[in-house]
Amino acid sequence: MNSIDLLGLLVYFAILIVIGYRSAKKVSDSADFAVAGNRIIWPVLFATLAASFLGGGASMGRAGKSFDDGYAFMFAASAFPIATVLAGLYIAPRLKRYTSAQTVGDIMAHHFGSSARLFTGIFSLVFCIGILGAQALAVGTVFHAILGIEVSTGIIIGMAVVLLYSTVGGMWAVIQTDVVQFLMLAVFLPLTMLIGIHDLGGPAALVERLPEAHFSLMGDYSIGMFVSLFIAFLLGETLVPPYTQRALSAPDSRHARIGYTVAGGFGFLFYFVSATIGLIALVLYPNITPDQAMPTLIRDALPIGITGLVLASLLAVVMSTADSYLNSAAVIFVGDIYKPFIEPDVSETKRLWIERVVNLLIGLGAVIFALYATSIVDALLMSYALWAPTILLPFVFAVLFDLRCSRSAIAAMLAGALVTILWKWGPFDLQAATGLTALIAGVMANIAVFTLVYRRFRAVPEVGATSHVQ
Repeated sequence: MNSIDLLGLLVYFAILIVIGYRSAKKVSDSADFAVAGNRIIWPVLFATLAASFLGGGASMGRAGKSFDDGYAFMFAASAFPIATVLAGLYIAPRLKRYTSAQTVGDIMAHHFGSSARLFTGIFSLVFCIGILGAQALAVGTVFHAILGIEVSTGIIIGMAVVLLYSTVGGMWAVIQTDVVQFLMLAVFLPLTMLIGIHDLGGPAALVERLPEAHFSLMGDYSIGMFVSLFIAFLLGETLVPPYTQRALSAPDSRHARIGYTVAGGFGFLFYFVSATIGLIALVLYPNITPDQAMPTLIRDALPIGITGLVLASLLAVVMSTADSYLNSAAVIFVGDIYKPFIEPDVSETKRLWIERVVNLLIGLGAVIFALYATSIVDALLMSYALWAPTILLPFVFAVLFDLRCSRSAIAAMLAGALVTILWKWGPFDLQAATGLTALIAGVMANIAVFTLVYRRFRAVPEVGATSHVQ
């Protein structure tokens, strides 16, 4: 890499560390660390939410899948921005009814009791670590493609910076760095796409040099495969803990609704940009591995002086998601597991200290996960199977319809988890036998069990549930 580009990258890392240091001065209690004091207005909410969900999977992962499968993968993955817009219209505003809530577990406890909080905390924590591992792998992939260092070394360098600013600055640091990172990705990744198209001779040249299937709605996917991918992205990351935290960080329902909805709309544009970058890389560098599509285009096609800035924006995309899941995992552990079940009378000072220590430990765990993951998108899809079949649907039902039945939520979460595990890792190839993916089978089990148990045992939450509603 040219020394000018390397300098740009170093300046970017320095900015993140300075933001973390300055943000640490604003963190005086757990509410500051978890939801930034509930003072995030909608333009900032939009930027931080967009930066969070447009991470390594949405950028390099989708570019790599489009490299292989064409725009068909983009069409399937567009289910996520659709889900985000719907959540912004119908779910996010309602979350502000829970005045002191900081986690999904807080809301689940209000509707379904303390046991539901515990299971929610455990499943959420595992899910966040899995997604965080995928982002760590993406960080290592960028460093390998640009600097030629080992992926494992890149994972350690990039995650060390994320751990530093997110541990000391909490949600304040995460949100401020997300805004910087959003501005960078919104400018430099479209710029990369435009430069790549220009180098090819224009859009017509790109179309001529690609397989026809790369421009079709479903490509080489079967109907079942396309529907399975669509459902995976529709449910897999919807209202996950970091995104729910963003809505809870807003001052009121109006800011939550607008910020969430606009972020979903931006997702459609970003998915098109990342998919097109994957197609450009296929024409220019047909022999590279798919996950290298975006970083290779940045390294080889951009002029000196721009490469470092675009590399920084690519790292920004990945790191903005990593810091969100890291912060959320720490808040979940303390808020949903440690405080309710280990030390209920923990002081605010000790709670903040524990959140910071856990933030560091979970980051180290995610690095270990990343060292063994094989593909960014595969790691994401594996983690998705831990969210939608367990927590998502009881959570949505509770918020939308004010349902209150502890047994139904717990039974649904356990049934969804059990079916998903059997489908994915059991002794029989149930997906081949039934045509259903593990995620879809788990979701179906979750809905069926929730409905049956709710109809049979409809009741108020168990003793010990905590109310957060005005």
